[in-house]
Amino acid sequence: MIDSKLKLGVEVFFEDNLYQRYRRANIGLLTHQAATDLKLTLSLEHFYNSFRERLLWVFSPQHGLFSEKQANMIGSPDEREPLFGLPVKSLYGPRLKPEREDIQEIEILFVDLVDVGCRVYTYIWTLYLVMEICNQLEKEIVILDRPNPLGDTLEGPILERDYFSFVGLDSLPMRHGLTIGEIARLFQKRHFSNLHLKIIAMKNYIPSKLFPYYQRPWIFPSPNLPTFECALAYPGMVLLEGTNLSEGRGTTQPFLIFGAPFLKVKDLYFLLPELFPQQEWGVLLRPLAFEPTFDKWKGYRCLGFQIHITNPKKFSPVKFAIKLLRILRENHEEFQFLLPPYEFERTRRPIEILLGSRKVLLWLMGQEKEDLTVLLNDGLKGFLTEVSPLWIYEREPTPSL
Repeated sequence: MIDSKLKLGVEVFFEDNLYQRYRRANIGLLTHQAATDLKLTLSLEHFYNSFRERLLWVFSPQHGLFSEKQANMIGSPDEREPLFGLPVKSLYGPRLKPEREDIQEIEILFVDLVDVGCRVYTYIWTLYLVMEICNQLEKEIVILDRPNPLGDTLEGPILERDYFSFVGLDSLPMRHGLTIGEIARLFQKRHFSNLHLKIIAMKNYIPSKLFPYYQRPWIFPSPNLPTFECALAYPGMVLLEGTNLSEGRGTTQPFLIFGAPFLKVKDLYFLLPELFPQQEWGVLLRPLAFEPTFDKWKGYRCLGFQIHITNPKKFSPVKFAIKLLRILRENHEEFQFLLPPYEFERTRRPIEILLGSRKVLLWLMGQEKEDLTVLLNDGLKGFLTEVSPLWIYEREPTPSL
């Protein structure tokens, strides 16, 4: 049964006729196929039906308008989308932000994107760059807000400036606990104070709840997040992208499956349950073999494990993945950190810009003696102090750290 009490920003905008005040404006829309309403109607369709020739440009993020492109510098082209023939400008591949002439043609840019609540997921950085150019050209941005599927729980580390890249253009925790509208307010406060920003807030949204609470269909925001469980594991298991371990790309359970042909499954089978007891970590690890159909180890038989999340509220994906990586690195001579390029970064290694913290990197390498929990929590209280005045939705006094 679908919980219809939650009203998304796009539903508020059109059902409450808020769009009427903008109908005479020339507009652009940054969106993708996961942005739908309760009836699974595309946000794009709503805008086309309501604005027609006033909708001058559609902009698409990484993976393309219909999320068919794979990750890591596999760009999508400019095109005319197949449903209504609207011109689409890709913001991942030929460019990472709109060209000035395209933004100059419009008065208002609308944004309706499904984010997954993780700092390295690039949609918020596309938003950042869009805000930057709209601020320069004095254009209005209107964001149709959506849930953070991972709730308001925070997990560090907080990104350090030395590691800024397209998987982090500003200092955020790995798991930031904000909606995309709240993220925009943070970016505005830090960098774009003169930007005309409007958030179409949701109704009946409870920040502490995970996505399944709302009993809505999960629509994959990118090809390798086919389920909510994959998205929940993503903020930690995405770190495997910086290694020669498969993170499950090329399987039906990306980020829930990991392994490599060289993994010593027999040894790990007895070791991992001791290091990750279910009562504490909220997961069970099941040994398996798999053969990726693309990406790392394509066509090779990999030995590894599937992560079964038994308690989503207890599961801390970032801490889990960092500890797991250290164990795997220390027990396998074949383990390697990959070299650049990665997400348009050509100098620093992928693991560096993914983790974004010098001390946590040193801990992963066995060169830092500080407790991992202490390292991951460093700065989170300060972050909470900064963002709490920007919250759109009422929260408990202290969201879970």
